[in-house]
Amino acid sequence: QVQLVESGGGLVQAGGSLRLSCAASGRTFSNYAMGWFRQAPGKEREFVGGITWSGDSTSYSDSVKGRFTISRDNAKNTVYLQMNSLKPEDTAVYFCARGAGPWGISPRDFGSWGQGTQVTVNS
Repeated sequence: QVQLVESGGGLVQAGGSLRLSCAASGRTFSNYAMGWFRQAPGKEREFVGGITWSGDSTSYSDSVKGRFTISRDNAKNTVYLQMNSLKPEDTAVYFCARGAGPWGISPRDFGSWGQGTQVTVNS
């Protein structure tokens, strides 16, 4: 139904910043909430945050609240994750995901993940 392609990952020092992008195919992109998840080696996929279809509301996990910001540009079919003040514990593969509908931004509201982009934070 939808193809999601993440990009922007890389290696950064603690305290640094990265911006991830998720490009989505499909004509109905703007009708759905979008989210970000991450998965560290040996651990289960973890919810990072979500954003409603219009961008009016966002949600974040406690671990990233105040440091990460989700935004979207529906004209470009793209969702962003701005990551500031990165910590080593942020190291993971980051995935974007499409919601089941336009408004739900809780972890259980998302599915259809992309392939992920690696974020590594050291020092």
